[in-house]
Amino acid sequence: MKFRAVVVVCVLFFPLMCVRLRADEGMWLFNQFPKEQVKQKYSFDVSDSFLEHLRLASLQVGGGSGSFVSPAGLVLTNHHVAAECLSKTGSPAHVYLTDGFYAAAQADEQNCPGLEGEVLLGMEDVTRQVKEETKVGTKAAEILQKRNAAVARIEKSCTETTGNHCTVVKLFSGERYDLYQYRKYTDLRLVFAPELASAFFGGDAEHSTYQRYDFDIAFLRAYENGKPADTPHYLKWSNEGVKDSDLVFSAGNPGATSRLATAAQLTFYRDTSLPLTVFRLQTRIEALRAFAAKNAENRRIAQRALSDFGNAYKANAGKLIGLKDDRLMPRKQNFERKLRTSVERDPKLGTEAGKVWDEVATAYKNWTPFEKPFEILERPAAGGSTLFRIARQIVRLSEERGKPNEQRLPEFRESALPSLELSLYSPAPIDESLELVMVTHYLEELKALGDKEAPLKAVLGARTPQQAAEEFVHGSKLKDVAQRKRLAADHNLVLKSDDGMIRLARLLDEPARKLLKKHEDSIEALEASSSERIAQYRFKIFGINDYPDATFTPRATFGAVKAYRDKTEAPVPYATTIGGLFHLADNLEPYKLPQRWIDGKSSLDLVMPFNFVSTCDSAGGNSGNPAVNAKGEIVGISFDGNIESLALTYLYSDEQARAVHVAAQGIVEALRKIYKTPQLLRELGVPAT
Repeated sequence: MKFRAVVVVCVLFFPLMCVRLRADEGMWLFNQFPKEQVKQKYSFDVSDSFLEHLRLASLQVGGGSGSFVSPAGLVLTNHHVAAECLSKTGSPAHVYLTDGFYAAAQADEQNCPGLEGEVLLGMEDVTRQVKEETKVGTKAAEILQKRNAAVARIEKSCTETTGNHCTVVKLFSGERYDLYQYRKYTDLRLVFAPELASAFFGGDAEHSTYQRYDFDIAFLRAYENGKPADTPHYLKWSNEGVKDSDLVFSAGNPGATSRLATAAQLTFYRDTSLPLTVFRLQTRIEALRAFAAKNAENRRIAQRALSDFGNAYKANAGKLIGLKDDRLMPRKQNFERKLRTSVERDPKLGTEAGKVWDEVATAYKNWTPFEKPFEILERPAAGGSTLFRIARQIVRLSEERGKPNEQRLPEFRESALPSLELSLYSPAPIDESLELVMVTHYLEELKALGDKEAPLKAVLGARTPQQAAEEFVHGSKLKDVAQRKRLAADHNLVLKSDDGMIRLARLLDEPARKLLKKHEDSIEALEASSSERIAQYRFKIFGINDYPDATFTPRATFGAVKAYRDKTEAPVPYATTIGGLFHLADNLEPYKLPQRWIDGKSSLDLVMPFNFVSTCDSAGGNSGNPAVNAKGEIVGISFDGNIESLALTYLYSDEQARAVHVAAQGIVEALRKIYKTPQLLRELGVPAT
């Protein structure tokens, strides 16, 4: 009845939202899944046990997602999610990132330093505890401060009581707060990965496109106490695979979306934030390409960074294109205008309530001049430099540890320290030549920013960015994990240290923190006041039938395997085939197949589905999502979206936007006939021949 009531309200007052409720939109909380909506559209009853099993079998892996696919901790994820592990293992003679890897026995499985997985065990609404100390009329900055302190206390208490990783998740722009408890797996090992040429077939040009022919998979294994983890909740492999119009579900950790953002916020992203991000990524890619062009070894060293920055560039450029689409902003403005009118006509709220949208617009207008220095000095600072990331973490960790837990920056609270330390003390190798390129580029950004924003005299002096980078990088011992631990444990040592990268991080910390504080007081505090009130207004209308923006926390989605027509009205099939892969392949990179594929072509079923698309709602972070059928069986794994899906960050449409998956049938066919992995297939419950 609740769902039908919302539809009536939608039809009468918000016709744009009716489209959403009829479509497969929504990155849904596991404890707020639209079961009735699925039943009405697909005639399938989603049970609590179905959702619980899917949640406990799914996990966050690095910057993406994955799923358990055996009771012995076997994890299915993407090659590009496991790329960090692949690039940190192997040797010059055996480069796993490009050459692939297979451990026929568990004893041969390779450690993945710094990579961890997390499974969501449970969720609890803690909104009252977070907000109870905040009184009406309190200033926004004070509200934010008190809520951050409450969050820190809740997380610490939960972690100490349960031993789990506990984190409070802000939902609906702060209208609601949930406490999430995770089981953490810090010992992940590499089991299988194909060659980069097959995982990323077509290279960067094919990223965010469809039709695709990528074998973008990898298998890891979670260990506990030196033994394969016991994982009774795992997803069985489907024998049937997928066909057109099949209902599928997906679970994972979608990155940030901005569907609840106001028109003023979207204008800021379109005109200020995204152009800056795209430009910074573009210049980094140019610097990396120049480095890689010098010789084969440089090309190998830069390969992972080029892939990461290339993907980020295309994703952000796609978002920018979406915001510049003539259809998107008018739809957003139209919906916002109707919502505001409804609020102002409410006798309990009145016209004053509608001014909240003006408050948001003013805040972003006032922040605009600070966005560039904030991004360069604070977030993400020297993107691409592992040494600078480590140095900044040490400088801040050593200082933040001396503060009460509730007063620390979020990433340095007690509940966050295990993950931070796993990354900070990772023994993964660091290449100084690549570091030199990244730090030089960053210092060039600082120089262009100007001495009004950055302490250029102290950082550069009379040196060029290249000369200064050489001194900072070559004068650092942070490649030594023991040195990192020694410094992080003693703030006085950090203050006195003459380590090159520590000195750079120290010089930039004060101006960066000032901008961080300004951002907290003006933009983050906005979510504790104006944005939260807008969320409250939405909640009055849509209630639990609305879903929050993505927060890189576990969500469930649903949709159909579905073909579509592109912008030229040409039909696009729901699936590509293995035969199509060979039709597209040639002898030139990035369309050159590994030799084993060429040799094994005659043994393959060329009409077997290889990749497929679905209307499942998705965003960055969904890489590695399992796609399951109504039986809860694996039918595919998400690895990308088409170009039309990039605008889903801001507004959903299933007209052309699609999530792209590797098909379960194609995975088995390749493992069986190309990679010949009988042990792996048997563990998946699939015949080896």
